[in-house]
Amino acid sequence: MKKLMASFLAVCMLVSAFAGGSKESGEKNYKIALVPKDSTNAWFVRMEEGVKSFAADTGLNAFQKGPAKTDAAMQVQVIQDLIAQGIDALCVVPVDPKALEPVLMQAKKKGIIVICHEGSSVQNCDYDIEAFNNEAYGAFIMDNLAKAMGETGVYTTMVAHVTNASHNEWADGSVVQQKKKYPKMVLLAEDPRVESEDNSERAYEKAKELIKKYPKLKGIVGTSSKDAPGIARAIEELGLKGKFFVSGTGMPEECRQFVKDGTLSYITLWDPADAGYAMCALAAKVLQGEKVSNGFNLGLKGYDNLQFAPGSTKVLIGSGWIVIDSKSIDNYHF
Repeated sequence: MKKLMASFLAVCMLVSAFAGGSKESGEKNYKIALVPKDSTNAWFVRMEEGVKSFAADTGLNAFQKGPAKTDAAMQVQVIQDLIAQGIDALCVVPVDPKALEPVLMQAKKKGIIVICHEGSSVQNCDYDIEAFNNEAYGAFIMDNLAKAMGETGVYTTMVAHVTNASHNEWADGSVVQQKKKYPKMVLLAEDPRVESEDNSERAYEKAKELIKKYPKLKGIVGTSSKDAPGIARAIEELGLKGKFFVSGTGMPEECRQFVKDGTLSYITLWDPADAGYAMCALAAKVLQGEKVSNGFNLGLKGYDNLQFAPGSTKVLIGSGWIVIDSKSIDNYHF
């Protein structure tokens, strides 16, 4: 696993621009809070490592605080508490973008910079930063599933919640790619999109239910990081290794055994620590008054040539995705 770090030059620039907050320099030690969907989920535990790395590199007061579980109302409460504490910037990975709009509007009215991730539909933010183009990532997931399935057979899509913006955009991108490139594959008409509730046990139960109910079903696009390991467990339990397939986002540590034994052909992802670092870095640069434009560089691989999504002045796209198989899984340890 490559270590999380910005280039030496970029870190030096960040430290020079943001560190200290001394009265003599007139610089301020900005308070930047990142609110994930769930503070206990391994994905967001990893994200916090990036936030801590940013704070260590820059000397800024950057920290992560999230709800105890993936719950939109709980996330709103965490944000309200942070607003009351007088933060300068709020970074958010929305559980439900629509549910957050009112509280994010409150933050903006207080003069707080709002940066989102996996929230391209959010209106009350200054910028949304994505590790990649969501439709392209969905196509990438489909390419890997199609390879595993031999480009033929019935498949369906799984998301954490149908209200989740990014998961549904990836699933939509997968379907578009299938229709464009894999005519012998067919989306399950009866259940084209199912919910795992961002829970591995639920993904396992739902996969078993689908497999038993639809004998022709051969594969699942998984978008939540909990989908792939849950579905893989169902495949293994039902003795369908090599006959039923899943491709999608997953954490290496949670999927390692399944990738190594061939139950999972591939997992796709981006490093959540990099995303946490990038959100904080973008927030700090906006607070310092830097102009954000195409080619914007946060000094971090995958986020060093950000481009605005077509027609948008808010959504910034990076190039941070990776695919992991049995040959590369041991290079990743998170």
